[in-house]
Amino acid sequence: MSAEVREILDKARAEGRTALTAPEGKLVCDAYGIATPGEGLATSADHAVELATSIGFPVVLKIVSPDILHKTEAGGVLVGVGSAEAVRAGYDQIIANAQAYDAGAVIDGVQVQQMVGGGHEVIIGAVTDPTFGKVVAFGLGGTLVEVLKDVTFRLAPLTVHDSLAMLDDIKAAEVLRGARGAAPADRAALSTMIERVGALVADFPEIAEVDLNPVFASANGAVAADVRIILSAEAPVETPRIPRDEILAKMNRIFHPRAVAVIGASGETGKIGNSVMRNLINGGFRGNIYPINPKSSEILGLPAYPSIADVPGEIDVAVFAIPAAFVPAALEAAGEKGVAGAIMIPSGFAETGNVEGQQEIVEIARKHGVRMLGPNIYGYYYTPENLCATFCTPYDVRGNVALTSQSGGIGMAILGFSRTTRMGVSAIVGVGNKADVDEDDLLTFFEQDDNTKCVAMHLEDLKDGRGFVEAVQRVVKEKPVIVLKAGRTAMGARAAGSHTGALAGDDKVYDDILRHAGVVRAPGLNDMLEYARSLPIMPTPQGENVVIITGAGGSGVLLSDACVDNGLTLMEIPPDLDEAFRAYIPPFGAAGNPIDITGGEPPSTYENTLRLGLTDPRIHALVLGYWHTIVTPPMVFAELVARVVAEERAKGNHKPVVASLAGDTEVEEACEYLFDHGVVAYPYTTEKPVAVLGAKYRWARAAGLMPG
Repeated sequence: MSAEVREILDKARAEGRTALTAPEGKLVCDAYGIATPGEGLATSADHAVELATSIGFPVVLKIVSPDILHKTEAGGVLVGVGSAEAVRAGYDQIIANAQAYDAGAVIDGVQVQQMVGGGHEVIIGAVTDPTFGKVVAFGLGGTLVEVLKDVTFRLAPLTVHDSLAMLDDIKAAEVLRGARGAAPADRAALSTMIERVGALVADFPEIAEVDLNPVFASANGAVAADVRIILSAEAPVETPRIPRDEILAKMNRIFHPRAVAVIGASGETGKIGNSVMRNLINGGFRGNIYPINPKSSEILGLPAYPSIADVPGEIDVAVFAIPAAFVPAALEAAGEKGVAGAIMIPSGFAETGNVEGQQEIVEIARKHGVRMLGPNIYGYYYTPENLCATFCTPYDVRGNVALTSQSGGIGMAILGFSRTTRMGVSAIVGVGNKADVDEDDLLTFFEQDDNTKCVAMHLEDLKDGRGFVEAVQRVVKEKPVIVLKAGRTAMGARAAGSHTGALAGDDKVYDDILRHAGVVRAPGLNDMLEYARSLPIMPTPQGENVVIITGAGGSGVLLSDACVDNGLTLMEIPPDLDEAFRAYIPPFGAAGNPIDITGGEPPSTYENTLRLGLTDPRIHALVLGYWHTIVTPPMVFAELVARVVAEERAKGNHKPVVASLAGDTEVEEACEYLFDHGVVAYPYTTEKPVAVLGAKYRWARAAGLMPG
């Protein structure tokens, strides 16, 4: 199998071609067991008639030319040719059309192909993504493939589980299952074809794109009616990987340092080197702090050293607060000193066009085995060590959320949000240009960090998409990973050589692959921060049944819409449970789901219905809609809910509870109180609490924590 394909690819490359002809594509498909119609290559009209007679009418005629990839555009395809005379005329017509389209095109002949059809037209393909490498696509196919864009992506190679999941991951999944009485497509045949395309591109990395479109999928199997295979102009380069134990050895020294040196330390207020020193000291870091400045003997009461080489003893971390031009020499000295981590605050590297300067410090760091954060960052916090290695102000609210940002501005937003909401964090880390340390390294550390229970990451790109996915898949089994991916559009799809390549543009590949890996993706910055704040305090749901209890019918409708939008299942209330709820609500209220207790009810009604929702094992999560009334004021509601939830959790009834509070400004204080007592609550919005609950559900499903 491999030998046949290798021979075909080598021949094409030797001839300077980056595309296989249709007959070559069929041979590749044959080698990998990918079903294609019977066909032959005709080099004359008589030969075409001979082939068509052998195959059986009707047939399809297609131009075969290494210079004409989009055959339809060139007038190079005729479908349903039903007689010898029509084949003869069709052959001449296609050759003439091709010559008119591209007078210099090399024409090998005309492909005479068995006419196939019936069932559904789908596309199966593969593309080489700059972030994730070989990626397999599946979706609706045919001539409208790039208009409908109903497609999903996975990393190659794939498992049976992956390929079957792809069939259910497109909007038209129900159509393939046999909607409106139609026969369902053969799932096993489609799944197998998807897997084999993934295996092909994994086995032969020089294949840049594969396009099987259309694939006719019926109850009797799947056949690829058209095959397009494009080769890369250059051999792909594998991304080097650092072994996990080596990553952890350095990351543990960076986050648990015994000694920190500040290169460029200053006693002058307003200097970055002064801010870093003050933050380390005032933040309460308990290790040794060594200011490095050749012009000072003492800085902020600590002995200063002219060079890091002059410091007695070992140093784990060096924070750089000097201009970019002086970084290489200072990094060389730090490497010789044996530091584990270089925290590169200076700007003036690749972000300003100084790519060579950045590459120089990368090579110095690699030579000495130093892991480098940045450059162009604000630094990093690690609250368990009272470590504030940054020029920002110290942050001392300890918690279990680790946050990272590629942008300094976003880092400031993270810091401000954390202060305003009093969100407890384990770490806040800037990654900047990611010349060395990236999200994969940080995930590897946070995975085994007992102080971190949730990770939230703002990123603009990924250096190694596959490395990131591998790290995420390990972490999400125990801890949510929330990602805000900036830059959702791309222009590269315009130049794609295949339908699959065009479909892989924009944000779709990132979205599908990160979701499949278990990432909880945040649509915006505030969403990322709210998810990070909320997910760690919410119990993991043990089932899909969500119940809404509301004091206002209008909010009940909006909360229902929000549940649907966030992929949550509103429970069908069984008769006995319906009767139990009705016992607590007035006759003019409404049971069912949402359960409308009406606005004028006393605290006891809220307490009784909430407790019933928490104790009935068939209910798995609760959404509360509160309406400000004199009978049950906001703080009365908040204290009641916090007390009942705490009492039931003490009995073992751990269910996520989120609340939407509508009313005057007192509801803001009530929401703060609820958050402080482990209940996610927001004022003036029905969407946000449900979005947070939806994020918790997405993680629980990805982590395999949902029964069934």
